[in-house]
Amino acid sequence: MTIELHHAGMSVCSEKVRILLAERGQDFVGHMLDLRAGDQQKPEYLKLNPNAVVPTLVHDGTVVIESNIILEYLAEVLPGPSLVTSSPLGRTRMRLWTKQLDETIHQLTSVISFGIGFRYQLLAKPREEALAVLGKIPDPFRRERQIDIYENGVASSHFAPAIRRFDKMLADMERDLGRERWLAGPEYSLADIAYTPYVNRLDQLQLAHMWDKRPKVAQWFDTVRARPSFAKAYDGFMAKPVLDVMREKGEAAKAQVRDILAA
Repeated sequence: MTIELHHAGMSVCSEKVRILLAERGQDFVGHMLDLRAGDQQKPEYLKLNPNAVVPTLVHDGTVVIESNIILEYLAEVLPGPSLVTSSPLGRTRMRLWTKQLDETIHQLTSVISFGIGFRYQLLAKPREEALAVLGKIPDPFRRERQIDIYENGVASSHFAPAIRRFDKMLADMERDLGRERWLAGPEYSLADIAYTPYVNRLDQLQLAHMWDKRPKVAQWFDTVRARPSFAKAYDGFMAKPVLDVMREKGEAAKAQVRDILAA
């Protein structure tokens, strides 16, 4: 069995797939893409993934795209303990959690990450060059949104709604974790794997205060970070200069985020 993963170090969708591979103890051949350099838009990559996003999985020559679909695929084909909850209700809850990522939460992660931290990589470039990079985003709505966030940062009209949606996500997590040990029931599942990178991204951006009064979320996050799969999925893949910027700019944005949450 040959598993190839086209991924990026700081991509939350890549992170979740690396967590699952680590949970199953599965080695893989990694192809690291530099998203800032536009590797995802090169013709050879577009042949694999016409959506120009990461990750892309290639399993014995078969291409699988979309991170949550990749998770379900790998959970079926790789040997090991089930990562799908055993009860019909648990599986329903699991899919409801992952469905939210695809529908809203993932795109808003880009808003928060870019608004607080990632935009500074483009601000360091000449404006024309930065706009040329953003102009290559295929989806016109996302392209215009990213340009607005590039120009306005946390003052962008897109930023506050994204923070509020994440606050609701954490409230929903606190509710469900008050009923069961894990998001979808008594068993660690694909839902927990899928959400780990998103909560971790908030932590990287110095937004852990969003669960100061949510002890179940705090406990869950401590538990998933203690799993060996977490270190395997993150160590060696994170860009320290980017993490440093996220930490610095996240600290600077704390007051604005608190004001948004208080409004």
